[in-house]
Amino acid sequence: MGLTATAPRSKATASTDPVVPTGRRDTDGMAVASFVLGLLGLLVLNIFLGPIAIVLASIALLRGTGRKGRALLGLGLGVADLVVLAVLMAMDNTVSWGLAG
Repeated sequence: MGLTATAPRSKATASTDPVVPTGRRDTDGMAVASFVLGLLGLLVLNIFLGPIAIVLASIALLRGTGRKGRALLGLGLGVADLVVLAVLMAMDNTVSWGLAG
């Protein structure tokens, strides 16, 4: 039997990087995404972007985002998207609307 020498194993060292909870970072991203989608929804695809902005803002607020203002703006813009859609549909007397008329 041959004896083999093994190198001593180094102990795992603690990382010096600050630990950011993944959940908190995700909710901050959701808040910003809801704001951006709500803003875009005022111009295009408000039937899709409005509800997505509302859902993302609601989840971010329920999970305790650090960007509460952005989440509230995203929620408000998402609701505004749906209001704009309803007003434009009522003006055209159709179930959809378009810029071309």
